[in-house]
Order: sequence, then structure tokens, then C-alpha cells
Amino acid sequence: MRMWSDADVAAALDMDAAIGSQRVAFEALARGEAQLADKIAIRTGDDTTLSYLSRLSPRHGAVSKLVTVHPGNAGRGLPTITGTVLVMDPVTGRLVATMQATALTEIRTAAGSAVAADALALPDADELAILGSGVQARAHVRAIARVRQLREVRIFSRDAARREAAAAELTAELGLPVRAVASAAEAVREAPLIAACTLSAEPVVPTAAVAAGATVISVGSFEHHRCEVDAELVRRAGAVVVDEVGAAATHAGPIVGALERGDIARERLRALGEVLVGAAPGRRDAAEVVFYNSVGLGVQDAAAAHAVLGTL
Repeated sequence: MRMWSDADVAAALDMDAAIGSQRVAFEALARGEAQLADKIAIRTGDDTTLSYLSRLSPRHGAVSKLVTVHPGNAGRGLPTITGTVLVMDPVTGRLVATMQATALTEIRTAAGSAVAADALALPDADELAILGSGVQARAHVRAIARVRQLREVRIFSRDAARREAAAAELTAELGLPVRAVASAAEAVREAPLIAACTLSAEPVVPTAAVAAGATVISVGSFEHHRCEVDAELVRRAGAVVVDEVGAAATHAGPIVGALERGDIARERLRALGEVLVGAAPGRRDAAEVVFYNSVGLGVQDAAAAHAVLGTL
């Protein structure tokens, strides 16, 4: 059995390979090839422990991930998200690999958003607004830049020093203009692509500033009490797409709230995998706002882990 560090995982899983793995994951789920157990969450104060279990296909071994979310770690100079992935042999069930999951989770989450952006955003979308300046925010710029030719990226987060540092880092790394701005509205205004990458329990996307035709992605609304977008944005969206309907209806704060209020019927929720395989519509016209909410799925971890192992 091999034990993979975060550095090993990051070296083995470049962004293009990660994006390919996530497309495989969502399509396998839509075709009924993947098996996905319900996500389990235990919350203690502001901290959360999450458990995922899935199998990408009958020929792939089961993959389990245990992950912790500790928002206070940002002030300690530690990752807010840490975890461990276990990969089993498909025939014997024996453990074949253990992976640190911080890098894997970071990369697969952003790569999944890139798959969604590619499927849902306008083909000529060339501006990206990022809300947040942490690990996921930076990873989303890297990932979305692989599926759209970005002309400009605007970043806003509450910490001016962190957003300036993130903008400088990404500008130097990617060779495209990444600009830190003073408000969420300034970041979002006229942007055809918006990604919220925070752990906020309150809306961070200013709906009034969202332009017609924009695609809004939320990856921080992965628990029922976290809501990066408000009720009005969900009501306004012409298409509401989720990574998996059952998981979103249980865990995604904006979706849970919209269903409880009757703002949206469960039947209106579209799974990303179904959009990818042509079983459900995605964007229907250039003017509608499209909202994509990801809570994160075990099958995404499974596909990423098998991509690392070369068994995808």
C-alpha cells in the first residue's frame, strides 16, 4: 500500500487531468454507473466533520474520505479543510492507497466548478468574479482559466491584504490580469462568470449587481446553514443546477431554503451530470442567469483519487 502526501497528490493531479476526472465522475453518476452513499456531517460549533463513500464504477474500488472543516484555522496559519482518502481494491476490498486529502479536495472542487462553468457559462465569457481569497478562490481561478479564455479576473474578500496577495500571486502565475477590488458589487458587476468560494453563512453575492446571462457558482454553500447567495438569486435563476439533487436538497443552504419556502420545486433542480450527458437542459438562452450549487460528492473524490493512481 502506498501513502500519498498532499505534495504527491498535487504533483500527480494537474488541473487538466483533474477537470477530466470530474467530467467522468458526473457523467458516471448520471448514467447510473457510480454508487454514492449519503454524505454524513457532524457539526461542533463552527467546525464540521464530513464523511463520503462512493464507487466510481463496478471496475473501480470503493473510495472513502473523512474531511474536517475548521474555519478558525485561517487565523492559525493552517488549512481550513483537511482530510484523508482511502482507496480499496475492486476485487479483494483490501486497502491499496491512503492519500492526504487537502490538495485532492482543493483541486477536485475547483475542477468540478470548471466542468460546470464549461457546460453552463456563455461561450464568450471572458471575465470572472471571485468572492473569497483563500485556497479555493485561487484554485477556482486556475481551473476556470482552463475552460474559458479570461480577459480579467476581479477578486473581493473582506481582508484587503489577503485579496491583494491573492491577486498578485495569480497574476504572476497565470499571466492574466487579476485585480483586487474594494467591494463584492465591484467584482460582480457585468461579470459573466461568478464564483463564491467562502465559508459564509450569510449571502456574499450581491444579486442586484448580477448581470443578465451570468453564471453564478457557489461551492461554500455545502451545509444547510451556509448560504453564499440570497433567496432572490435562486428565484431569479432561469436554471438551477446542482451536483446531485438529493445531496443538494439536504445540504445546500440556498437550495434547502428555497425548497422550504416553495420558491422552487424539487423537479426544477437539474443535476450537472444529466446536463453533461444531454438528459437535462442546461442554459437555454443567453440572457438567463444560471445558478450552480455544489456541496461536493464522494464520487468526485473517487474520480480524482483514481486519476492520481492512474486507474481512472
